Amino acid sequence: MTASHTSLPVIDMTPLFRGDDGAGRERVAGEIEAACRASGFFYVRGHGVDDDTLEALDTAARRFFALPQDVKLQIPMSRGGRAWRGFFPLGGELTSGRPDGKEGLYFGSELSDDHPRVKAGWPLHGANLWPAEVPELRPAVETYMAAATRAAHHLIEGVALSLGLAADYFHRHYTADPTVLFRIFHYPPTPPAVDGQENWGVGEHSDYGLLTLLAQDDHGGLQVKTPQGWIAAPPLPGTLVCNIGDMLDRLTGGWYRSTPHRVKNVSGEERLSFPLFFDPDFAAEMKPLPPAAMKGDGSGAPRWDGADLQAFEGTYGDYLLGKVSKVFPDLGGDVL
Repeated sequence: MTASHTSLPVIDMTPLFRGDDGAGRERVAGEIEAACRASGFFYVRGHGVDDDTLEALDTAARRFFALPQDVKLQIPMSRGGRAWRGFFPLGGELTSGRPDGKEGLYFGSELSDDHPRVKAGWPLHGANLWPAEVPELRPAVETYMAAATRAAHHLIEGVALSLGLAADYFHRHYTADPTVLFRIFHYPPTPPAVDGQENWGVGEHSDYGLLTLLAQDDHGGLQVKTPQGWIAAPPLPGTLVCNIGDMLDRLTGGWYRSTPHRVKNVSGEERLSFPLFFDPDFAAEMKPLPPAAMKGDGSGAPRWDGADLQAFEGTYGDYLLGKVSKVFPDLGGDVL
C-alpha cells in the first residue's frame, strides 16, 4: 500500500520551551489538542535540540553501524541483562510479530550499580553498553538524550494544558522521574514485495507510553495511518516528529488516540532514525486523569489491534514489561 504525502501539522513549541504565559501557551495547547485528536502525530519545532547535537549523533551512529557484524555483537542485548540495553542484529526485533528489517541499539537512563533500583534488580534499569571502537558515540547519545528529554518535559506540559489540566500535572503524577528509552535504528533499503508479501523496516504498530520524539535522517520512510489512509511523514528541517502512545490514549479514555505507524525505506540508501520514548515513572500507578480531563470514555471505535487499553490496572512498569517481552521473546524469559 502506497502512502500519500498529506502533511501533518507543524507546531512551534517555543512558548512552552521558554516558559511563556498567556496566549502563546494557549495557542500551542490548542494545536496539540487538534493534532492529537486528528492523527496523534505532529512535527515540533522550537524544541531546543540543536543541529550540532543531531549531526554528532548521526555521524557516530553511522560509524558504529559500518563496523563488522562480529564487532557490533560485542555489545549484544543479552549482555545488557535486565537493563535491556545493547545491540540487536537485522531481524532481531519483532515489533509486529514478525522480524523487522532493521538493526539497532537500545539505550536508557544511565544508572550506576549502586542505584537503589539497580541494586533491587528492577528490569530496564541499569547501565548502557558502549562500543569501544566508537568512543564518540557515548557523548553524542548522552547529549542528545538530555536535550530531547528536556523537550519532552516541556511538551507534556502542553499536553496537560490541552486537556484543561495544570501544566505540571503529568510531572507531579507520572514524569518527575520518567522512564526514558532511546533507540538508534539502522534500516537497509527495504526489499521489494515477494509473492505479494510486503516487506517492512517496521510493521504496523503503536507506541506504548506517553510521547515519542523522533529525529530521522534525510531519507524518510515513516508512514502514519489516518482516517484518510496511510500518509508519509518525511523529515522536515529543524523539526522532530512527535506521536502519542497507548498510555496517553488510556489516560484520556480514548480522547487522544495512539496511531498505528510503520516504516518502509524505499530511498535506496541506508536510513537512520532516533526515537526517544518519554514515558511514566516505572513505579507510577496508572490511574485515569481527573474526570474533567478524561474527555473520552473508552467506548469509541475499536482499536486497530483489538486491544482494550482501559482493562489494564497496575504500574507503568507492569504494563511495559508485558509489551517488551513480546518484542524480544528470546530475551524475555531470561531477563524479565
